[in-house]
Amino acid sequence: MNLGDFLNRFFGRENGNSKNVAKERLRLVLVHDRANVSPQIVEALKEELITVINKYLEIDQTALEVSLNAADDSVALVANIPILGIRRQMS
Repeated sequence: MNLGDFLNRFFGRENGNSKNVAKERLRLVLVHDRANVSPQIVEALKEELITVINKYLEIDQTALEVSLNAADDSVALVANIPILGIRRQMS
């Protein structure tokens, strides 16, 4: 890591990452408004999905993404769940 990378990390500027995060948050807020679903409900849904899926699979909870996508007159639940492994015994 060079000095520029260190300063960018220190001041919270990592390769435009915050711009992408802000754009994604805005997109999610707009979709939630159109779908008439609060962000709290989506977060609760995400937590419950983690609990259930974690019984059967080892997943990367930090990279898990759950969103609602609105298209025309319908709304789709989209989940991107990175799987690390399969549990041999249920917990």
